[in-house]
Amino acid sequence: MFEQLVSYLDSVRARDPAPRSRWEILLYPGVWALGFHRIAHWLFEARMYFLARVVNHISRLLTAIDIHPGATIGKNFFIDHGFTVIGETAEIGDNVTIYQCVTLGGTNPANGKGGKRHPTLQDNVIIGSGAQIIGPIVVGERARVGANAVVTDDVPAGATMIGLKARSTLVPADQWLREFIPYGTPCDDPPCDEQGRSNRDCVEKLEAEIAAMREEMALMKAMLAEREAPEPAVDPHTHPLGPNVEPAVRLRKRAAKD
Repeated sequence: MFEQLVSYLDSVRARDPAPRSRWEILLYPGVWALGFHRIAHWLFEARMYFLARVVNHISRLLTAIDIHPGATIGKNFFIDHGFTVIGETAEIGDNVTIYQCVTLGGTNPANGKGGKRHPTLQDNVIIGSGAQIIGPIVVGERARVGANAVVTDDVPAGATMIGLKARSTLVPADQWLREFIPYGTPCDDPPCDEQGRSNRDCVEKLEAEIAAMREEMALMKAMLAEREAPEPAVDPHTHPLGPNVEPAVRLRKRAAKD
């Protein structure tokens, strides 16, 4: 058991550069919440539901993390900072990292009966702060969910989910980032649209369209200024049309307005 604890503390230290020693990690609320949950889950599986709830409430009071006793959690699960809610039927794989203010929430089954209502997080998933993972969906292995994203559909393995409602920036499997990515949102990954194409092309296209629109607006302003410019004074004594010059000028102005 001691070796398992040391291994777990080392896995947390590998994902968090803040602690200077294992003793600091032992003070983390996420570590305490996981320890309380192991006890509550054992009681829950033994059908001692009330005692399981008591342990759950003590844990929530001390850590500000609410993990339902029925949730299934794998090895090396790490909640950084806390303020997280994990529902009853949630399933969490190995080496999963969750940052603060995350909800693994549920939805009511369509048939009104109890069942799988909460998400399943497969191995090595990273959930950024404030993300909401809702419903009996599956977040694939090594997937990453960005901060404040709302996910209500299955997430492919290796994908990065961002936005409200979250959209996929799927990276091909052979280009998965194998190393740990803090907060699940690397800054050097180029953002992509729903078809997986880089948004840089879209930005360049928009900039070209804006430049073309500016040129058209400048041309229209020049034409408008030319139309509104006052006509030069015409002397009927020297103009070839003679006395008819003024009616001709009025007709030309009317035609220009039309």
